[in-house]
Amino acid sequence: MSHSAAVDREQMRSHSNGQDWLVSWHPGADEPAGTPHGAAGVCVSGAGQLVLISEDGRHWGFPGGRPESGESAEDTLRREVREEACATVISARLLGFARGECVAGRQRGVVLVRSFWRAEVEVRDWEPRFEIRHRRIVPAAEAKQHISELDETATRITYRALAEAGLG
Repeated sequence: MSHSAAVDREQMRSHSNGQDWLVSWHPGADEPAGTPHGAAGVCVSGAGQLVLISEDGRHWGFPGGRPESGESAEDTLRREVREEACATVISARLLGFARGECVAGRQRGVVLVRSFWRAEVEVRDWEPRFEIRHRRIVPAAEAKQHISELDETATRITYRALAEAGLG
């Protein structure tokens, strides 16, 4: 199935954990209001390779996660990349934000905002210690061939992040 990248502020429907969400992409200079919900990184090694992670070995995406107490978005990115991808962020550039508003379900009315970054990384030996059990390193030029998010909306957000990172 062919997916297009998300466009600015387009509201896309998504269903997750029994809830309905409206998800949209916002450029880096236009941080939307909402509760910070972490950071994700388009991680590129010096060799022009893209680092992808997976919990199950079937669905592949970017390393990322939720903030811990007192962390900035960039601090969250650096920690999550270290923990999930066994890589060190050398430099990071903000790409934009995904905003999700719950419109039906137990979190109705909640608005969550996740930042997306292009991170230049140094890949370390693979020693998984957290929930991520799989890492794949692929040519950055082939990124879309290896992304397999859980739904169309997540894939469109991922494709937009790749485009903003200069890889899509």
